[in-house]
Amino acid sequence: MLEIFKNKIDKPSPSNELISSQTFLTRKKHFRDTEEWKLKKRRIISKLKIMSKFNLALVLSRLPTIDKLPDKVLMNIFSYLPSQQMLRARQVCKRWKRVVDNPALWKFVSFRQNYGGLVVANLDYFLGLIGSRFCELKITELATDLITPSVLHEMANRCLKLQYLTLDFSTAMQLHDFTDLQSFPSRLKGLTLCLSENIFLEGFLRKVYTFISSVEILHIVGTYEKVEDEEEEVYETVNVHKLKQYLPNLRVVNLWGVPFITDEHVEALSSNCAYLECLCVNYCEKVTGSCLKLLLQRCKKLRTLFLAHAKLDNATIQSIEWQNTKVEELDIKGTEVSADTIISILTRLPNLRWLDASWLENFNDSVLEAWMASGTASNIQYLNLDTCDSLNENCLSEFVMRHGHQLRGLNLGGHHKLLEYFWINMIPQMRNINVLVMGIAEDCCPKVTAKIHVDQFIDCIAGNCPRLARLEIRWDDDTLRFSDKSSKFIDVMRLKCLKLHSMVLSDGQYYELVRSNFERADRMSVVRTTEMCRTGLLNCSRYYNQLLFN
Repeated sequence: MLEIFKNKIDKPSPSNELISSQTFLTRKKHFRDTEEWKLKKRRIISKLKIMSKFNLALVLSRLPTIDKLPDKVLMNIFSYLPSQQMLRARQVCKRWKRVVDNPALWKFVSFRQNYGGLVVANLDYFLGLIGSRFCELKITELATDLITPSVLHEMANRCLKLQYLTLDFSTAMQLHDFTDLQSFPSRLKGLTLCLSENIFLEGFLRKVYTFISSVEILHIVGTYEKVEDEEEEVYETVNVHKLKQYLPNLRVVNLWGVPFITDEHVEALSSNCAYLECLCVNYCEKVTGSCLKLLLQRCKKLRTLFLAHAKLDNATIQSIEWQNTKVEELDIKGTEVSADTIISILTRLPNLRWLDASWLENFNDSVLEAWMASGTASNIQYLNLDTCDSLNENCLSEFVMRHGHQLRGLNLGGHHKLLEYFWINMIPQMRNINVLVMGIAEDCCPKVTAKIHVDQFIDCIAGNCPRLARLEIRWDDDTLRFSDKSSKFIDVMRLKCLKLHSMVLSDGQYYELVRSNFERADRMSVVRTTEMCRTGLLNCSRYYNQLLFN
């Protein structure tokens, strides 16, 4: 009992607890106003800041940054940059300078300033770089001022992997002295010569003839775009008859826009080119076709023949035995051949898979009907009939109904007769199409007066063309009919046509609508304008990569 009583006496009452808590709060409030507390507070805050910075630095140190990437990964990133931007990246730090200077990143370099290449200010410094930074060059382009004996000598001795060389003489006013030229790259697979109007290259070529026997791809780029007067005197700046004697292994020959090239030159090339597979004489206006008969007899492996804008003779072309050839790709764009000549060609080419017959006034319904009746159109996969105004809708509809399933590329742009009804019915027949061009440009005549419901096109393409990669619609905003709901149809096409990487439209409101739709899906480079881009079928040729120059 005594212990219980003592505990009751020692236990504080509620009133005493209230007094003690109030006293504590008063003392606490008074303590916060003292200098001691303010000093402690500042110390605590400073320590917290230091700890937070330490933690942040610790977290950042554990995050993967570009500084922690290995050199191989950095090289892979830099390999996607053009030469100009790699030189800028080289100035960031010592490590980047060391990585960028790796010869593996400099396998393709252009030194032609007019085409976005590097500018060489100091020739002696450039000669030193050939043996270090550019020792693994595979493809290079040299401007006129760099085509010197010293540069070619260094490349021959240092760049042992060099395979494709472009020598641009187009801006030359006078050649260097090549008397002392003793060496030249001897492992070349491709050689490109850009000619000048009045600079003769025989003196230079005489020094390099013995080094170029390994060349398989030859480009001779002429001055077609610079010739303004047809009566202007044309000089034969390259001796083709002598050049062909030292090029026995040619597979691809591209004589683009060379004004002095005639049938005799082509015939001379064929006499020493048993392995020739592709011949291009586009914009060689002196070629009439008299060389083709002998060419096709000598070159049994010839598969591709490009004759765009040549002055072909009808009787000569009809006399060729096309049925005995293996031609699979033919370009007769912009020629003035008659309808009978076109029929004579198409009905006797059973292996034809690629045809460019655009801008032919005489490609009419009778030609297309004769081609279908002969059965030689059964292998056609890529067909370009751009601006062949003589064709009617019914004949084209019949052709697409028969052969639409095998078509991979079709260009029917420039036809003012082919409107909404035609395309809505024909698109379901082309389920394997990769490239499709439709519509007529704004400045073409006659003007399309009917309205085109573009949403129906887009919906039809989305439902029937899952393999579509390139699409061009040339109608302008005045012809196209669309609304705010068009975005839904564009969404469907964007989701179903996953391979679509180029969509060319006429500049206007509909172009802005489609572009914003694709940009929201992070597909920035898909939608383009007809002013900046044109869709063709040349990239579908088997020799497209070999025919590229500039």
